[in-house]
Amino acid sequence: MNIRKAKLEDAEAIAPLLMLASGDVIYKFIGEEQYEKGKAFLLHFVSSEENQYSFQNCYVVLDGGQVVAAALVYDGARLEELRRPVLDYVHQHYDANLKVEDETQAGEFYIDSLGVALSHQGKGLGSKMLGYLIEEIVYKQSQTLGLLVDKTNYRAKKLYKRLGFAFVEDRELLGFSMEHLQVSKDNPSD
Repeated sequence: MNIRKAKLEDAEAIAPLLMLASGDVIYKFIGEEQYEKGKAFLLHFVSSEENQYSFQNCYVVLDGGQVVAAALVYDGARLEELRRPVLDYVHQHYDANLKVEDETQAGEFYIDSLGVALSHQGKGLGSKMLGYLIEEIVYKQSQTLGLLVDKTNYRAKKLYKRLGFAFVEDRELLGFSMEHLQVSKDNPSD
């Protein structure tokens, strides 16, 4: 298994993986809990450049040449710029009044979503991807890496804390109560 930056041809495999991780948020964007519509919404943006969900912001785990996990990561300083095409589309096609809180900010690279194929869950791929991102972003680029986790997702919180992520603050995102966690050289993961 290896990890690399995503390519455009990975988009079809990435969209369902991101749905596993952020389907509830996508359903808020499209106004209904319809998996196929949510996946199509994500595929539209994963296949495009210069937006929050673009393949340009993804890393993938390959197993036998097949994409089995994906992480969406971008510079928090670019949130408004990357989110604008997504919100413009949502406002034109779904909900003209939808407001979305900022989930990140300048000073951190943000893990927006991390999804592992159902067939590969429980094999440590999420931990491997997070370890890779910590190495690449925190240690090689000397940047802070952050994420939001649902307050009730105790299993994920335990994993993140084991990898060195520390609590920063409570946040709300589209009605979900979240915890903002970060890892940096100041609070290293090992």
